Amino acid sequence: MARKNSKANKPIMARAAAKYTTYRVSEPGELMEFLMKKMAGISRTRVKALLTNRVVLVDNTIQTLYNYPLQPGMCVQISREKHKHEFHHPMLKILYEDAYIIVVEKKEGLLSVATERQKERTAQHILNEYVKRIHKGNRIYVVHRLDRETSGIMMYAKDEKTQHTLRDNWHDLVRDRRYVTIVQGEMEQDEGTVCSWLTDRKLYVSSSPTDDGGKYSVTHYHTIKRANGFSLLELQLETGRKNQIRVHMQSLGHPVVGDERYGCEMNPLGRLALHAFKLCFYHPVTHEWMEFETPYPTPFKTLMLKK
Repeated sequence: MARKNSKANKPIMARAAAKYTTYRVSEPGELMEFLMKKMAGISRTRVKALLTNRVVLVDNTIQTLYNYPLQPGMCVQISREKHKHEFHHPMLKILYEDAYIIVVEKKEGLLSVATERQKERTAQHILNEYVKRIHKGNRIYVVHRLDRETSGIMMYAKDEKTQHTLRDNWHDLVRDRRYVTIVQGEMEQDEGTVCSWLTDRKLYVSSSPTDDGGKYSVTHYHTIKRANGFSLLELQLETGRKNQIRVHMQSLGHPVVGDERYGCEMNPLGRLALHAFKLCFYHPVTHEWMEFETPYPTPFKTLMLKK
């Protein structure tokens, strides 16, 4: 029996080994230098290409950061099955990934995370399935959210400790969150700040100019362009409350285009005209400064072309 089991195990082990080239870390260092040393003759450009192509794993987690710090005992693997680690989804794009966080751009119409009332497929579900392909023990943890109707950049954690670090130190780590929106009507001011107390009423969020027990919320806005009865704004958040921008724009008398819930009767784009285009923060583990930015959506620019 022992010989039979031994023979049966050999092909399985051989097949598993063939999927990766594996290196064990014996001393502290950075990933780029480690790979250049282990893969004698490889150029820095080639190593960066491996990282960009998402085929380098550290302890069973895809790593794309060239200066990722390695410690003795870690396992570095180069996958020979590139297709296994590729990610393609019509509603979601991965902008960055390492062992601790994953930064994505989602399209409008996709929930960030399921709610008690809505159990449908979400960005979190899609990413969970993706990371479990790499290792069945992997999972995604929610840090913040975007409304279903809002597109743009958001971040998830890849372990519970990183999730807590981000949530508990959000205002210290996340230094710049910016949105672009188109609102109904021409803005009276070139720039300004909206402050109010917001209360979640489940079906909608109410706003009060005085403290009524709600959450204090601050939105800064800058008017970029006025045209065709609309205004293109760039917004910077000091706080990140549910529906904050949508409620604050309504309070100014200029609701977000396509936002029927908060007073807009026009929907020329067939979507909510709100996009999270910029996210800047200090990495919760490496403390590296991270900047992510996407272009304004093309339909936004088209709507603002003067006729």
